Amino acid sequence: MKKLCYTLLLTALIIGCASSSKKQDITNSSEAMSDTVRIANDSLEYEIIIIEPGFNQWLVTQPPRGYYEQFWLENRNVIFVNEYNNRVVNTTQYDPNLYIQQIDYQRGIDYGYEVNYLLYNWFEYFQQRNNQKLR
Repeated sequence: MKKLCYTLLLTALIIGCASSSKKQDITNSSEAMSDTVRIANDSLEYEIIIIEPGFNQWLVTQPPRGYYEQFWLENRNVIFVNEYNNRVVNTTQYDPNLYIQQIDYQRGIDYGYEVNYLLYNWFEYFQQRNNQKLR
């Protein structure tokens, strides 16, 4: 189940991320799926779905949207993604059940504030939940 959640998250990030400056529709799912966060824009050029047990409950304890500047979030995400991707390919040193699939996140592409905010917080959650340090 854990592996499936990570696979879904990473697949959604890889397939779904595309540059867009259009208005975003952010939807938190109903109570039945309270651990699902969906982010999409009007033209559906990208979509990210985070399915992680406990993520929503953890997220509300973090600094609110607007606390960090987008530029800061982007820089942190680049660091996290690079380290995460390095661990994906280094299966002898890192658990392949934690580091399942590379994330296609590129510096210079404007993914928007919400994507960067949720990706950053997912990395923070991932590190705390799995006792990992991604620099």
